[in-house]
Amino acid sequence: MSQIDYAAMSDEELRRYFLQHRDDKIALRVYLDRLNEGQHEMITTVEDPNFDAKIQAAILRKMQIADSNGEANF
Repeated sequence: MSQIDYAAMSDEELRRYFLQHRDDKIALRVYLDRLNEGQHEMITTVEDPNFDAKIQAAILRKMQIADSNGEANF
């Protein structure tokens, strides 16, 4: 069996690869590690009175971006 070069894959390529090879635990670990390395946007806090509205708006934005990029919404 040939070695998979996860480092040579873009984040999107790695995501697609893992979705097609869900039993590849190393691919999942590499993908999750990459996600945790990046900066994350703070959407809201638990104490925020508009918590639900802000979360729903963020999800809607993410779905619209995915639709415009031709990606499937999971």
